[in-house]
Amino acid sequence: MSRNRANTLALWVLVGAAALLSLMPLPESMRALRPFWMALVVVYASLEWPEDFGLGLAFSFGLISDLVAGTTFGEHSFRLVIVAFIVIRFRSRIRFFPMWQQTAAVFALLLNDRIVTWMLRTFTGEFAIDWRFWIAPFSGALIWPWFFLLVSDLSQRRRSKDA
Repeated sequence: MSRNRANTLALWVLVGAAALLSLMPLPESMRALRPFWMALVVVYASLEWPEDFGLGLAFSFGLISDLVAGTTFGEHSFRLVIVAFIVIRFRSRIRFFPMWQQTAAVFALLLNDRIVTWMLRTFTGEFAIDWRFWIAPFSGALIWPWFFLLVSDLSQRRRSKDA
């Protein structure tokens, strides 16, 4: 199997897993802790597979997220394109950060995503902001090192198996 085809398959498996994790039922008290899984997938794909991933795929993944979450059509697409653009723009720096700096960068990206979400939903008049709204970037940043290492390890094993 070619490398690009294997990366594409791995990317779609990650998108499916992110969609399922977004749908996973949680108690009301823990819903605020749910990270934006699709953003973590977009950040990883932008860092590791830049030749196979771009803004168009980020937009497509956002449409999938909109369908899964039942939000305004295009909201997640807009948010994920912004995340992907920032990561692609600064990929050469972020890629070689130590893990703690990479985690801080992911936290900043997820916090930026929350600000964009807040602006979009305020403009459409959908909701009033609550303090729990700002918790998800923290949980996403805490998950990032483990997510990155797990997916990198699985990719490495797949590459060594294919070789």
